[in-house]
Amino acid sequence: MWLFTKRGFYSIVQKKGGEFHIRARMKQDLENLKDLAEIKRQVILTRDADYRYRLVVNQVEVVAALMALAQDIDYSNFKNCIAADSYQRKKLPALHEIWGLMAGLQKGEEKSEGD
Repeated sequence: MWLFTKRGFYSIVQKKGGEFHIRARMKQDLENLKDLAEIKRQVILTRDADYRYRLVVNQVEVVAALMALAQDIDYSNFKNCIAADSYQRKKLPALHEIWGLMAGLQKGEEKSEGD
């Protein structure tokens, strides 16, 4: 699962054995999440992995993180919220690109529905 939030960008997966990895490209994103969700785990550096930083957590912790992120929503426009944050602002071009790609998929879907 990918999550774009005002605290950071996360990829969450479940590994064999049931542990969850909350992964990030930027360490600060995970530090932000740890503070928000009161997760006591240490950020693990994995230099040879696709996502360099991760938290290894259990299901209770991943649910707490998701709940905290949901409760943290206090904006009516996500991209404007990101633009207003000096740390997150550097992600705005990538977010616009992703938004555009997904909007293009929607337009293609709309065309196929009209047939």
